[in-house]
Amino acid sequence: MGWLDFFGKKESAKAGFVKDYEALFVKGIPRMRPISQLNFIVLDTETTGLQPKTDYILSFGAVKVRGYTISVQSALEIYLNAPLQNRESMKVHEIMHSHEAFSLQDFAKDMLGFIGTDILVGHHIGFDIAMLEKALKPFGLKKLLNPLIDTKDLAVRLEMGPNYDTRYGKPGEFSLDELCGRYHISLDDRHTAAGDAFLTAQLLLKLLKIAEQKGIQDYGALMR
Repeated sequence: MGWLDFFGKKESAKAGFVKDYEALFVKGIPRMRPISQLNFIVLDTETTGLQPKTDYILSFGAVKVRGYTISVQSALEIYLNAPLQNRESMKVHEIMHSHEAFSLQDFAKDMLGFIGTDILVGHHIGFDIAMLEKALKPFGLKKLLNPLIDTKDLAVRLEMGPNYDTRYGKPGEFSLDELCGRYHISLDDRHTAAGDAFLTAQLLLKLLKIAEQKGIQDYGALMR
């Protein structure tokens, strides 16, 4: 059963793996927990376009960060059997359908098992979350429950202060490319889900170190 079969349904019963995921959130992360003890999942999606209502996920990349260390061996990359879109979108992402692609249900189950209750991190993460929640909706999950960090917003906060309005700044000054350049992060494997997730993980570590220097040392202060 593919994406279109799932999204044709009006009501979705809650799948067992969704119930298992939701049951993990009995209590939140203690506000005083040091950043060095926090668990992050840095993620990225490559999609058929930029409209969550009409577009689909082609691939998902993620890597775990424990405190100030990227767990390279944890890196995850999943390709999905998304509906075929126009050739231009496929050409841009250089992602083609393959027999190894996951079904929507297998992706949803594995992805929720991977992220658990960890803090989800991404660059412009709101878009990725919207796409992931669309993919999860057919299985009865309305909203991801994990705390979220947008590396763009964190960079703005640390560099310019919490009240800075990016509308009055230089266009693109907080894009992933620009930030990687400022923080001397090599742009390897750009524009793949796994590659962008790893770049964002490196950026996160740089930003967490700056946060620590500014007196932001625990979960509560980081999420403020």
